[in-house]
Amino acid sequence: MEILYIIVPCYNEEDCLPVTAPVFRKKLHDLMDSGMISPESRVLFVNDGSADRTWELIRKLHDEDPALIGLSLSPNRGHQNAVMAGLMEARKLGVVTVSIDADLQDDINAIDEMVKKHAEGYHIVCGVRASRETDTFLKRFTARAYYGLMNLFGAKLIFDHADFRLMDKTALDKLALYHGDTPFLRGLTTRLGLPWATVTYDRSPRAKGESKYTLKKMLQLAMKGIACGRQKPQAEPRPDDPHIAERLYS
Repeated sequence: MEILYIIVPCYNEEDCLPVTAPVFRKKLHDLMDSGMISPESRVLFVNDGSADRTWELIRKLHDEDPALIGLSLSPNRGHQNAVMAGLMEARKLGVVTVSIDADLQDDINAIDEMVKKHAEGYHIVCGVRASRETDTFLKRFTARAYYGLMNLFGAKLIFDHADFRLMDKTALDKLALYHGDTPFLRGLTTRLGLPWATVTYDRSPRAKGESKYTLKKMLQLAMKGIACGRQKPQAEPRPDDPHIAERLYS
């Protein structure tokens, strides 16, 4: 059985975590009880320099269940850096990872299929939205335009895939060769030269709280995507993130 770390970036999620953390805990233990993953598996919450009680809540979750662990960044580093910090922390342990946002708009039950796909030999398994029927026409149009533009600039994206994905140690080792403070993970994923697969799922409304992706942040993400198309792997893995302020492990 593989050890699985579920990486959950968290920024100002004090309203969201009380609702979604029990779901993360149940999914982790269900997977362990079914024999699909090792009992050493964990949920790793990455506190991205939150200004609210997010880190306090993660500490409380760890006290209640040592399988729920934490990593705290200071200051706020942005969603992609928070995910990367969690992935690189897991890489040092040689484990399989699944990254998923704290709001659980992505279907956590799709992790089961991701684990099965990995057992079939895929190093990367990407969660892809089944449809955008619930989106407005404008949102569907701008989404398609965004993916088209990113592909034009060399960031080969999987349509309707964001940051819900499984990556194993081989994939993480290759990802670690990309340095810099502007990771664009959905663009780098397709450039690692490894067998990958997709699983589809229906996206849900946000469980609690508000989206942290403002228009400004979306434009910044687009610029990262353009830069990603020109990024080259380095000879050595990226160094440890100097912004890790605290680790909370069992």
